[in-house]
Amino acid sequence: MRIAYLTGEYPRATDTFIQREVATLREHGVEVHTFSVRRTGTEHIVGPEQQQERDRTFYLLPPNPINLLLAHLGLLLSSPGRYLQAIKLAWSTRQPGLKGGIYQLFYFLEAGILAGQIRQRQISHLHNHFPDSSGSVAMLAAELGGFTFSFTMHGPYIFFEPYRWRLDEKIKRALFVACISYYCRSQGMVFAPTDKWNRMHVIHCGIDPALFAPVDHQESGKRLLFVGRLAAAKGLPILLESLVSLKRSHPEILLTVVGDGPDRVELEQTTAKLGLSANVNFVGYKSQAEVRRYLEQTDVFVMSSFAEGIPVVLMEAMAAGLPVAATQIAGISELVENSVNGYLVPPGDAVTLANRVAQLLADHQLRNKFGKAGRAKVEQDFNIYQEVAWLHQVMSAALQSKVESIRPDLQQPTVTTKQKTATTHF
Repeated sequence: MRIAYLTGEYPRATDTFIQREVATLREHGVEVHTFSVRRTGTEHIVGPEQQQERDRTFYLLPPNPINLLLAHLGLLLSSPGRYLQAIKLAWSTRQPGLKGGIYQLFYFLEAGILAGQIRQRQISHLHNHFPDSSGSVAMLAAELGGFTFSFTMHGPYIFFEPYRWRLDEKIKRALFVACISYYCRSQGMVFAPTDKWNRMHVIHCGIDPALFAPVDHQESGKRLLFVGRLAAAKGLPILLESLVSLKRSHPEILLTVVGDGPDRVELEQTTAKLGLSANVNFVGYKSQAEVRRYLEQTDVFVMSSFAEGIPVVLMEAMAAGLPVAATQIAGISELVENSVNGYLVPPGDAVTLANRVAQLLADHQLRNKFGKAGRAKVEQDFNIYQEVAWLHQVMSAALQSKVESIRPDLQQPTVTTKQKTATTHF
């Protein structure tokens, strides 16, 4: 199987799950060609994995004017009718206003470059991650090039503006849609015709649990870890507020913040104003190996987000045997079972977050109990090899026009990990 993968920016330090997915597909003999709309900045090249992927990825921007012209001319001459249909699709799915029309023109031009490359490489299928702007490019490229496309729907941001990004049209035209959680799938079903629901499959993002050595908690703790983009949706001010309360009972408490983003300066200033400078350490983006080392040196993993899908870093923390305290939003409860392998807290509630973290820090036996249960949950339902095997099975069957006969999600119970492993062959 020869397929193309597209994202808006690849590889990013925050999207390691896509890199793992691509690598695992390649391990199973799939020839994956990676494409990206924009070239990744050097701040995202935090390890050899990112460097290797950036070197082998084709970037649509900035375009070479001659190549752009030749790509579109070739598509027009080879199939004038299809080219005109693509123009019609671009027009009908454009965003409102002059600005929306200009952006759609850019997407159409980018789609021509992508379609030309895919046809030149004799690729049979295009898969896209994130159905916003890169999803528009993928949909238009498929129309221009006459090949099929699919996409992985993550959320939550696409559900904030589903009409702007014409999620309905993308689901209707996609060969299949991979949804990272049942919550995500349900939100997509709102915008999909009912006869397309059986094309929407729950395929988790996943990790390799074998990479993570479980932490053995022996005494009361003081070390907290947050990993994520430093942006408003991550709710870091709530976590800092909870830390003020925690510091009264745990004066030596230390929060390590791994990640970067637009709010870093403001968050560092807030940390200083709250008198937490000695208790919070902002360390920036780190490689996958470095994140694993931070997990090994942590007592409790904390997540204060307002908007998430199912965070991969939460899977990593649980695979490392860490108890987690996370907000009860979106699909997180499909991973974190309250009082079983972690604590779920209301988003924006600094008091409850502080109380739950304090309970975990004080009780190393509880941390071990949650940690063991958390790792078992990840091994069972979020193993990258099993999830990519399932993705490959869905993709293969869809390309053979048999996707509806494999797993009609509305008629069968969820396929277990054991069933997936037993029935998947490459």
